[in-house]
Amino acid sequence: MMRRDQFGRSFEGVSRRNFLTAISGATAAAFAGCLGSETSSDDEPAGNGQDTTENSDGLSGTVTVTGSSTVYPISEEMKARFMEKHPDVTVTVDSTGSGGGFENHFCPGDSDINAASRPIKDGEKTHCGENDVTPAEMQIAGDALTMAVSTENTWAECLSFDQLAQIWSEDGAETWADLNADWPDEPFERYGPDTTSGTYDWFSQNVVSRVGSHRSDYVSTEDDETIVQGLESSPYAIGYFGYSYYAQNKDRITALAIKTNEGDACGDPSLQAAKTGSYPMARPLFIYPSKEALQREEVAAFVRFYLENSTADWVAEEVKYVPSSDEQAETNLQALAEIVGE
Repeated sequence: MMRRDQFGRSFEGVSRRNFLTAISGATAAAFAGCLGSETSSDDEPAGNGQDTTENSDGLSGTVTVTGSSTVYPISEEMKARFMEKHPDVTVTVDSTGSGGGFENHFCPGDSDINAASRPIKDGEKTHCGENDVTPAEMQIAGDALTMAVSTENTWAECLSFDQLAQIWSEDGAETWADLNADWPDEPFERYGPDTTSGTYDWFSQNVVSRVGSHRSDYVSTEDDETIVQGLESSPYAIGYFGYSYYAQNKDRITALAIKTNEGDACGDPSLQAAKTGSYPMARPLFIYPSKEALQREEVAAFVRFYLENSTADWVAEEVKYVPSSDEQAETNLQALAEIVGE
């Protein structure tokens, strides 16, 4: 399940391209229906002339993925599935934050793909251009950004954007009682993503900006487990991250329902609500391969695999994000085909 998006077709050169195109559709369907099937111990090793899978196609090299901690679980699962099919390709996935990935890795040309939980900024495009790096935007899933509290918090069930903005803005609310006189007169203990995070950017721009700037006096981290642990530590804690991390820890923390304005209905975070757009903090997720890196066979192969599998049921069932629609995936695959000159 994870949210909606666009992509491009096959990649490889001349005679090899037709071979990979013919088998990749079948293998993508197999992976969508059967999670991580493994080869039998009786299978012959690749390259002995008897193996008819893509393991024998000679594909090798390295692919480096940086960026969003929110997109990280999707990319990590794509990596594992891709490397089962192409064991001679080494894919590395690092959680650096969307902005940190663009600034420190992707735009300088040190990574092939940057994942992001918000669109690339104009300044980042300029930075990339200064280094002859051309990002290609591909929306690959959807997310329900989740605001969570301790399971011991028995008073707050639903908050509006204005209340969230008061909690998270400079010179805003300091205690729960500042929001509602019937709530505890205890200070907030705030946990959230680092300023290099796309989640931070999205929340700042779409929620906090109603009243001011995102405050800096909170525990900031790119490790979402740190946020979960912080919420567990106190009934007065509050924090936010991508839906996947909440879904993996439902027994440890409580998600708040959200409404855009006072008087609106409260919406609970869920993949279905994110898919329909009925959840106020639904948002798209992206990968940005560089057009230059896509000229390398192994990078094009990995991105094509990523796009083809972005519609698979396991994206929702295993990773807890909204899968791409078939239409979005086809659009992205066409874009990929154009970039690699097919």
